[in-house]
Amino acid sequence: MTSRTPLTAHTLVKTYGSAGTGTTALAGVDLSIAPGESVAIMGPSGSGKTTLLHCLAGVLPATSGQVVWAGQDLSSMSERARTGLRRTDFGFVFQSGQLLPELPADENAALPLMLAGTPRAQATDTARRWLAYLGLGGMESRRPGELSGGQAQRVAIARALVGSPGVVFADEPTGALDQQTGHEVLGVLTEATRATGAALVIVTHDPGVARWCSRTVHMRDGRIVSEDRTPAAQPATPPTQPAAPATQSAPQAAPAQPGAPVAPGPWPAPPPAPTAPYGPNGTSAVGGTNLPDGVTVVPR
Repeated sequence: MTSRTPLTAHTLVKTYGSAGTGTTALAGVDLSIAPGESVAIMGPSGSGKTTLLHCLAGVLPATSGQVVWAGQDLSSMSERARTGLRRTDFGFVFQSGQLLPELPADENAALPLMLAGTPRAQATDTARRWLAYLGLGGMESRRPGELSGGQAQRVAIARALVGSPGVVFADEPTGALDQQTGHEVLGVLTEATRATGAALVIVTHDPGVARWCSRTVHMRDGRIVSEDRTPAAQPATPPTQPAAPATQSAPQAAPAQPGAPVAPGPWPAPPPAPTAPYGPNGTSAVGGTNLPDGVTVVPR
């Protein structure tokens, strides 16, 4: 388990290329992401948003400045140490899912646990609980080629959450999906991270995606130029959310409510960090169900 602390960036600079002829992707970024918070990073191509995500996640070391997580400066850690941190403390959801085509859904979802040394049987058992929780009960043995795009992204979300990370990073998680499927995936992603208390950081070009988050950070030329906070009140007519029970063989989208908005409306701000462990009785808004049986999310 990781420490439940803010993820912070201090005067973050990232330059590609040689001194004097390099390109500055980040030009002194300051940002703090609280536990349980959901943050969208927006900006035009070349604004530095993906570079910021990669530096926050320890994928890239900063040229100068600090990224601090659980008292550790990621910028000063070795590549080996950052790799270990990404395996245990962070979860990732990519635009294309990046599932391994030769592995079934349960093993794809269990990969972070197995790479961390958890026995295969235990890791896949935990992964199957997450798959059922996310509406994929009965699909554990399907390979990525046997899943729809939305189902594959749910497997990727299960993989991101299976190790109880402190932060989940998502890079254009609905970019390859149609609008309705994208709404369903965003509902699953935001509600599942909220249920576990993990922070969520989404890079996106789409204002409709950003509205699912409690805060939006706008970037230009390697700097943060503005921030918006989503109102805490939930709209009277929310968008359709995935509500498939764990016993269904495939997730079924609920029928659209009359007058439901095409784009997702603002969602409530995440709840405070819990003061008692989540467990089988800890409730979640995903399908109105509890967290997966046997999955314990301990306050960090």
